[in-house]
Amino acid sequence: MTYTKSPEAIARLTPEQFRVTQHNGTEYPGTGEYLHNHEPGIYVDIVSGEPLFASSDKFESGCGWPSFTQPIVPAHVNELRDVSHGMVRTEVRSAHGDSHLGHVFPDGPKDRGGLRYCINSASLRFVHRDDMQAQGYGDYLNQVKEI
Repeated sequence: MTYTKSPEAIARLTPEQFRVTQHNGTEYPGTGEYLHNHEPGIYVDIVSGEPLFASSDKFESGCGWPSFTQPIVPAHVNELRDVSHGMVRTEVRSAHGDSHLGHVFPDGPKDRGGLRYCINSASLRFVHRDDMQAQGYGDYLNQVKEI
């Protein structure tokens, strides 16, 4: 499967998805579509479709955004220094879609690596485990455990 950022994919974004992914926006805490999603599956970039996070690595952090302990494929996630808003943080972007996803912090569960990938729902599309094979994500089924 090829993961790319295309004008067609950008044109399909909602205004909120566009603001978050293309202009480094942030959803209001507690408002994201996937914050309370507990279904088995994977989260892919809303722009490129590249696989980013598995439901097995999602956890309740209490921060107001979906949180994950690690990406499915580390090469699909770029980490960049972000000094905006008077803070020093590590921004997370998709490698192929170059979508702003959120930030990563070192305050995740210690027993699962200690990282918290704090991700905007607007930058994601959820693919349920039952649909992964049909949508071309069958290679990642081993990443999705029963919750």
